Amino acid sequence: MTSFKYEAVDYNGNYQKGKFDAYNLDLAKARLRDEGLRVETIEEVPQTIWNKEIYFGSPVKNRDFVVFLQQFAALLKAGLTIVQSLSILREQTKQKYLKEALYYIEIDMRQGSSLTNALKKQPHIFSNIFINMVHSGESSGALQETLDKLADYYQKQYKTKQKIQSTFAYPATVSVVAIGVVIFLMMYVVPEFVSMFAQFDAELPVITQFVLGLSDLFTSYWLLLLFISILVVLMFIMAFKRESSRYRIDYYLLKTPGFGTLVLKSNMAQLSRTLSSLLYNNVPVIEALKLTGQTINNRIISETLDEAQVALKKGQSMVKPMRDHWAYPYLVTQMIEVGEQTNALPEMLEQVADFYEEDVDTATEQFKSLLEPLLIVSLSLIVGTIVLAIIIPMFDLFNQIN
Repeated sequence: MTSFKYEAVDYNGNYQKGKFDAYNLDLAKARLRDEGLRVETIEEVPQTIWNKEIYFGSPVKNRDFVVFLQQFAALLKAGLTIVQSLSILREQTKQKYLKEALYYIEIDMRQGSSLTNALKKQPHIFSNIFINMVHSGESSGALQETLDKLADYYQKQYKTKQKIQSTFAYPATVSVVAIGVVIFLMMYVVPEFVSMFAQFDAELPVITQFVLGLSDLFTSYWLLLLFISILVVLMFIMAFKRESSRYRIDYYLLKTPGFGTLVLKSNMAQLSRTLSSLLYNNVPVIEALKLTGQTINNRIISETLDEAQVALKKGQSMVKPMRDHWAYPYLVTQMIEVGEQTNALPEMLEQVADFYEEDVDTATEQFKSLLEPLLIVSLSLIVGTIVLAIIIPMFDLFNQIN
């Protein structure tokens, strides 16, 4: 794939310029013509770190992806071919990265490629789980039903993720505000009283001496403190990327009182929903476990799925490593065992997913209701301590003057 920058004019005579990727110059020109543009200039852009587009996570939001899947399924249900559906979806979508990916998928399919192989060329948009489920649907002739299930899967994943994110959005905001208020008071408000206390040569309470000492530290060494803060953040990021450190972090996250239960429930919901969706689409169980492990962020949980794959290859039950592990709840292992014995594993996993998704909703609300007052009290204590440290000696000074 090569980057090209262009200058073009549309039907209304409006001047446009931009940049996009294409396989070659001819396809780049053809794409601009398809969009109703008359090419004025077009040239290849050398790939460097400075002109490379950077994004974090998936470039397509989960919400946009769900809408795309629902519309794709509806078009196929209406009798349109895959290529026709992709062409319509490409025209309709406003999402830049998805629009570009659909363009190249359409080109590949017009040249005789299957949908699965065309999707594999866009790994930054389409995950391995998505590609495997589409492959299953395409092979069985049930692509429309598969897309409906995928839309439902991604929508439920999105809702669970949003619930957890919204739970921590409030405390994160309050924490940032609290830090900002404390820094402002320490650097700009408290120093104003230092000279006044020094003039009266009064004996200051311990709490006031402590606050004034902190204020002097902030004002005198703010650059060093900023450097240390950045260094700590960078060290944490580096530790998070190291596999051994990440394993320990994931372990302590699950062991944290209160918060660990929420993390475990969200992981169980994701595991059950993903594995159930893959098995419903006839993905082999070993491959399904492998793909599910790739979606689980917690190393403790995903490692057990690797052990379950090994157990299946040895002819044993996949539930044995889970039952022997401290992190897996009894409900999960029991339902999986029943599902294996009755050949109804996808249905059992779906029930587990429904249960834990509802449980995550309840747990997040409870966690938020407990966390909000705790944060308010903490913020009040911090600010109140600073205010008291200033007011107490001022009362003493007023009494001396009187």
